[in-house]
Amino acid sequence: MEPKSANRKKMIGLVIKDKMDKTVVVEVEKRYKHLMYQKYLSTKTRCKAHDEQNAAHIGDQVLLVETRPLSKEKRWVVKEIIKKAAAVPAVAAEVTEQ
Repeated sequence: MEPKSANRKKMIGLVIKDKMDKTVVVEVEKRYKHLMYQKYLSTKTRCKAHDEQNAAHIGDQVLLVETRPLSKEKRWVVKEIIKKAAAVPAVAAEVTEQ
């Protein structure tokens, strides 16, 4: 489900949830400078994105592209996985306990 237009918004974010089928929750951090106080502020936005192959997992950095509404809250598609997350240490901890 690839968007066809080149004039779509793009965002880079971090996958924080991947439990749903073909959907991931991505957190995007935006930094901006306050006009009056000249201080840098950051805001975080969470959005649901379509992941057709279920390839993205928690901790991955992904590129999102705007698309038509796919469901009530999904308006983004995972275009590519920029950086995969490191190995999950929780799995290694379970193996050592047994």
